[in-house]
Amino acid sequence: MSDGVEWGVHVCTLLAALPSDGALPAAKLAEYHGVPPAYLAKHLQALARAGLLETVKGPRGGYRLARPPAEITVLDVVEAIDGDEPAFRCTEIRRRGPTAMPARAYTKPCGIHAAFTRADDAWRAELADTTIADVMMGLLRDVAPAALEKGARWIGEAVR
Repeated sequence: MSDGVEWGVHVCTLLAALPSDGALPAAKLAEYHGVPPAYLAKHLQALARAGLLETVKGPRGGYRLARPPAEITVLDVVEAIDGDEPAFRCTEIRRRGPTAMPARAYTKPCGIHAAFTRADDAWRAELADTTIADVMMGLLRDVAPAALEKGARWIGEAVR
């Protein structure tokens, strides 16, 4: 999984804290997270193409969520940034080497492939069940009040 996925979930969570008419420019989002602006901009564009973020033009422009945070899953962010390919890519190594058999002998996926497929399915199911609103609620519950206050002040100054 790329760094962009983590950054994308953080960005969506921050944008969930904005007033409904608020937006944050890419530069401010990069500043808040301490990440390279050009690299984050690429991921913001992917999130916008996927319909998770919308761009707001003009002097008060920037990015905001395109849907309510309860309607955006962490899996939506993962797939917008990294695509929907499974994490495990079987190369059929069992068909190589001195014990290899003809292709027709391999009618079912091997146990390793099956195990990774089950794990990928479970991982994706969990991320599909977790929304940005859930992540936001976890932050509100788990983050120190002083950190929340500092973040709220920063957002109040940065939001356009």
